Amino acid sequence: MKTPAIVVNVKTYKEGTGKHALEIAKVMERVSEDTGVSMVIAVQAADIRTVADSVKIPVFAQHMDAIKYGSHTGWILPESIKEAGAGGVLLNHSEHPMNMKDISRGIQIARELELETIVCTNNIDVTMAAAALSPDFVAIEPPELIGGDISVTEAEPDIIRGAVRKVKEINPDVKVLCGAGVKRGKDVEKAIELGSAGVLLASGVVKVDDKEGVLREMASVIEKK
Repeated sequence: MKTPAIVVNVKTYKEGTGKHALEIAKVMERVSEDTGVSMVIAVQAADIRTVADSVKIPVFAQHMDAIKYGSHTGWILPESIKEAGAGGVLLNHSEHPMNMKDISRGIQIARELELETIVCTNNIDVTMAAAALSPDFVAIEPPELIGGDISVTEAEPDIIRGAVRKVKEINPDVKVLCGAGVKRGKDVEKAIELGSAGVLLASGVVKVDDKEGVLREMASVIEKK
């Protein structure tokens, strides 16, 4: 995943399910091709194959379980998301938390399968612990700001600045993304100024009418860098 990057998690929103996920992915691909800005979409497990077969931008799974082949009915098998076409995975999103043992095991399995990992965190201490496990990315998202109208870059810029500094001390190969309340180009611009390698967002794209307009606005501030 090239950086700076815009990562859109469609969650389980109606506007991001099935054919709607594919529509968003195609818009993201078009904007990425026009601007040269890296874009990644994280979709539901059932939609990975359809989306991955239809676009060239990276498609990530929203979660996987730290399991191998066997008797795990209803769990998400890492090999299955890889085979479906996923290029990476979100781990430990605040809406699907994992313990550190499973995060560590998940990162190890993902590395074996050549899947990139974005470990979501909610504060600097958890970010430091996650960085020590050597994922590709950590994405810091204060949970109280997720889905809201105030961006983390405005409400808590110090948490981004601090996370970037601490992660660099622990493992300079791990890149930091930020999210929660990111909805506008100026939020993306501020995130990058604070040292972030990009943003992770959801409703700011998925639940707006003019998805392409929002994505182009966000991409435009990255183009200028």
